[in-house]
Amino acid sequence: MLKIEWTESTGWGKPEITPLHYLPMHPGSKILQYAQGVFEGMKAFKRIDSKVALFRPDLNMKRLLASAERASLPPFDLEELLKCIKKLISVDLRCVPDDGKSSLYIRPTYIGSENTLGVSPAKSTLLYVVTCPSGPYFKSGLTQPVSLLADPKYVRACPGGAGAYKLAANYAPSLYVQKLALEQGLDQVLWLYGKDHQICEAGAMNVFFLLKNESGQLELVTPPLDGTILPGVTRQSVLDLARSWKEFDVSERNIAMKELINLNKENRLLEMFICGTACTLCPVNLVRFKGNDIKIPTMESGNGMYLRFLNAITDIHYGRTQSNWSVPIE
Repeated sequence: MLKIEWTESTGWGKPEITPLHYLPMHPGSKILQYAQGVFEGMKAFKRIDSKVALFRPDLNMKRLLASAERASLPPFDLEELLKCIKKLISVDLRCVPDDGKSSLYIRPTYIGSENTLGVSPAKSTLLYVVTCPSGPYFKSGLTQPVSLLADPKYVRACPGGAGAYKLAANYAPSLYVQKLALEQGLDQVLWLYGKDHQICEAGAMNVFFLLKNESGQLELVTPPLDGTILPGVTRQSVLDLARSWKEFDVSERNIAMKELINLNKENRLLEMFICGTACTLCPVNLVRFKGNDIKIPTMESGNGMYLRFLNAITDIHYGRTQSNWSVPIE
């Protein structure tokens, strides 16, 4: 693991790479009392050229810095932290799977460690990184569809809040609703917001829709970054790929449940998929809303756009397609 300490009086200390171990933590530390902590999710992949590479790590570093600022944690040097992470991965090279479908998951975590009670920014912090080999996020695999519970009683984020940041405090409240979804035999939660039930995210992932718009043209739609949506690295990659293909309209706009239902009734909703670092990209085949099951024809539409995006991104992951998004650690 990688560890770097900071104090108000001395600034950043020397980075350390040590064997994985438990952290000594005072019961009154800011992270335990007030959830003053943020984190990131990244992956390292073994490419077909035998090099180990990260996927768009600059976006992760920028997002971690933005999250730290929102949580009143002191800033850090993006490039220096990335160098430290690369060094950690070089030490753990044997842990990077080479089966062409798995990866080494990387979890940078940044917490307030000061042991003083009182709601105020920590005067001492700890930035650490741990890793572990990981396979598919869903047990069903990468290409099997998932089902979502859309319950308007629960909200993940709202305007003016902290939904656009990876704060530890954002995730604990979601566990209860996730449990409700699992109890109904569903896989994940589809988060809604507002009186018109605007679609926000799915679990901790971004969501996309492929549809035919009123002009009869293909359109790829995802909710906009309005402060309630996490700016996902995979989300940005899907948008960048779609715009580079120039084959259909690409929109960042809100879709409410009423529009989703109408699109489905009019056979204009072709696909729905979710994406994130953990799952990469996964198709959706059902949304349960107010007790009614909305069957999404992702697997029957014949377009296979979700699969095209999945293949394009994983080809970059494993070096089958050359791209500057794939950043070797050496």
